[in-house]
Amino acid sequence: MCELNAVLVRGDEREVVMESVTRMVVDGDSVELTGIFGDKKVVSGSIKEVDFTKGETIIIEK
Repeated sequence: MCELNAVLVRGDEREVVMESVTRMVVDGDSVELTGIFGDKKVVSGSIKEVDFTKGETIIIEK
């Protein structure tokens, strides 16, 4: 299974907002993240990049 860490970027700051993300759903200006155990988190922003080699997705805060 492929899992990613979701990283929220605010200016020059980077914050891991969720680890082991298995699903991402974009809804307008927000991204709903679902973790491996079914935990969910909604982040305001847009996906800039998904890098499977690094195991992370970059979300730019709106």
